[in-house]
Amino acid sequence: MTPEEFTTHFDVSRETLVSLSAFVALLEKWQLRINLVSPVTLPDIWRRHILDSAQLVPHLPTLPSGQPCQILDIGSGAGFPGLVLAILGAGEVQLVESDQRKAVFLQTVIRELALPARVINQRIERLPACQPDVITARALAPLPKLMSLINAQLHKRLTCLFLKGASVDEELTNFQTYSTMTPHLYPSVTNDDGVIVKLTAPQ
Repeated sequence: MTPEEFTTHFDVSRETLVSLSAFVALLEKWQLRINLVSPVTLPDIWRRHILDSAQLVPHLPTLPSGQPCQILDIGSGAGFPGLVLAILGAGEVQLVESDQRKAVFLQTVIRELALPARVINQRIERLPACQPDVITARALAPLPKLMSLINAQLHKRLTCLFLKGASVDEELTNFQTYSTMTPHLYPSVTNDDGVIVKLTAPQ
């Protein structure tokens, strides 16, 4: 997939496409020094990583009075989906990443692209409650483990958006034995086995 092909899925401005391209260039440069993504995915980075992250945008909640969505992206790694959401103007993003080198990479991208985001260089389970509107994660941990990691962040208006793979059915079976959040599943636009799991708190 090329940047131009990406725009057939997401109608973004030229400026946004330039920012996404700059992000990709920074990632490719840093990838030579630290392992940010699997090397085999680099030739298809626009589909495997950029579009895969961007597909969360339609599932974000609409807040009253046009307030920006407060997004907590956990286990941010190379910035997927958090940095992509920030570039697309989805809201104000906090990226939680415990690896020091990856945190520096994230900070570099935020600074160079002037993004509405900040990096928290610590483990998610040690993070005090910050009342996010949305929590996102991609390829971080099975659902039950994810929920234990974000336990301090749970509140009644929370939405969780997790990008998951083929094992999602087994994960949901274990998840539903103890969680009160309601799961909604949406097929991934980038992977036949992929699923977006949207969790909403009971109203």
